[in-house]
Amino acid sequence: MRLRSFLLPMAAVCLTIAAPAFAGPNQGPRGPVYAGAVAPMNQTVQTRLLPQTAVLLEKLLAEKRDMTLGGVRVFEADDKFLPGKIAIGLAYLIVDTPREDPRFARYVAAYRQIADLTVDDTNDTWGVYYYCQALLMLREAGVLDQAVSPETLARLKVKLDWRRFVRERDLTLINLPNNYYGVAFSVARLRYRLGWEDASASEGLLGKTLDHYRKYSGEYGFADETDGDGRFDRYSVLLIGEIAHRLIEAGMPATPEVRQWLRRSVDLMLPRLNLRGEGFEYGRSIGTYGETAFLEVLTAAAKLDVLTPEEKTMAYAFSARVAARYMDFWFDPKLGSVDMWGRGRRTDAYRGKHRILGENLSLARQYIYTSAIWNELGFKDKAPDPGYAAWLDRLPKRTVTWFARGRHDRLLVTVRDRGRVIGLPIINGGEGQHMNTPYYPIPFSPGMLQGVADGVFPQLLPRITLADGSVLAPLAYAAHVQVAGQGTRTTVSYDQDRLDRLGQKAPVADDRFGVKTTYVLEPGRIRRTDVFTPRSGVAVKAVDLAFASFSAKAATRGGATRFGAGEVTSFDVQGLTCATRPLDDDKAYRSPTGAMTALTLCTGGAPESGPFTVSWTLSYR
Repeated sequence: MRLRSFLLPMAAVCLTIAAPAFAGPNQGPRGPVYAGAVAPMNQTVQTRLLPQTAVLLEKLLAEKRDMTLGGVRVFEADDKFLPGKIAIGLAYLIVDTPREDPRFARYVAAYRQIADLTVDDTNDTWGVYYYCQALLMLREAGVLDQAVSPETLARLKVKLDWRRFVRERDLTLINLPNNYYGVAFSVARLRYRLGWEDASASEGLLGKTLDHYRKYSGEYGFADETDGDGRFDRYSVLLIGEIAHRLIEAGMPATPEVRQWLRRSVDLMLPRLNLRGEGFEYGRSIGTYGETAFLEVLTAAAKLDVLTPEEKTMAYAFSARVAARYMDFWFDPKLGSVDMWGRGRRTDAYRGKHRILGENLSLARQYIYTSAIWNELGFKDKAPDPGYAAWLDRLPKRTVTWFARGRHDRLLVTVRDRGRVIGLPIINGGEGQHMNTPYYPIPFSPGMLQGVADGVFPQLLPRITLADGSVLAPLAYAAHVQVAGQGTRTTVSYDQDRLDRLGQKAPVADDRFGVKTTYVLEPGRIRRTDVFTPRSGVAVKAVDLAFASFSAKAATRGGATRFGAGEVTSFDVQGLTCATRPLDDDKAYRSPTGAMTALTLCTGGAPESGPFTVSWTLSYR
């Protein structure tokens, strides 16, 4: 796949990207529906994504340290992965430019300059991986000595080392989540292939990666993001896909165990496929990365023959939609960049706009290499199967995916309702995220029910403030989960003998309250009921609950809210009194895909003693 073919005059590039791959306007917080024909993935990547990547790289070569993108001076923005992402982006440019092309010498000279320029810049973990892979690409193309000076290469050999984030004595990570084991293995393997060390470290790190995955994935085969505290999010499903891709890149076989773990991630994803190319709607690092997570897992599964022939065909149909959605929904032609920060969008702080150039380059790389795999598998320029929509209609209407069972239960319930995917994740344990709305045990559905990255308001979840100022929420201690299905009705119930006392980085168990929670999901309606039981003598100051939505034209009386516009038509709360106000791109209520438009706030007291109930019923189109 060549970048050189797309180094077009800017006007020609704009003409190329102006024609979207869907019919109709791009409206609302969800983007287009690809109900009919959609462009082959290879064509989207070649004719739309790569031209923009080439423009960014040319801008970088021209401006160097002075490069500005979206108002960000990219080299002054503290992006700790940027040098590696630049290295691999420019490596694609060099490798895919013919030697006889007069630009080839300029690109090689520019690479040498930028390598010298950035060699002392911070470049951590993923940046190390990207840079090692870039150097291997250049060496295999026979241009490494030209593109990187001997002095800079010697310094890179020291800096690009897995030992910077892994303790060599016991191969444990240094203050990093578990998905970084795969990064460490990849760096060690690339160093071996570059001739910088023997194979022992990569083999040891691969063993450590798989041992750790095995230990903390338990019987269900999904990686706990913590060391057994029970947080299962996007990374828990994606990690085995990343491991599989690193094995593919290294030319190493995937063991039967790896393939089995990969299949379990596939089994979670397939019932969640859709016509829009939407991915994960809960947890951290979602938005466009929630979609490429599906892309990476499904592509690895296709490459390793983990999919049936029909599943492979449908996985490609979905992948083509993910690629089209990236250009139609996430990419802003006026900005010349992916946009996860404007137009009412909000993402996790660590993916802030300071990383704008690096995010463009790493996302582009994901699409480049997954598209190349689909091409190898016989799908190059192949139109996605026209029977994809009918296949979606045959998917199960209810799926339960268990992550852990025992003292605390962790699972994901997925419900399909007339083409809409609704997820109920009960996945929340460990430090760092327990108080944030994307990890709440509440229903999520793209464009209808979403959280706010790093947001801590009581979205669809009762919160109790005690007389002593303690704030408690039913977040982290779910147990005895039961899921029952009868026709189109799904009932989920569980209890918590303690609530989470908010205010600390990790959950703090507070046994002054217990709660029994019941959800009933049926077509067009979701109901949640919480029965709270206090210990004797516990005084409650207030109970509150919120619903930030994408609906509008609200009228609220008591606990009943009716919406005149939007997907949600009503929100009825029993046990509290509510008021609703419109939102005008309020930063506190921006979802990953767009700004929420109305905020319903509900408050009330509690009886002086004994159990009390708070419930809500939400109706939607």
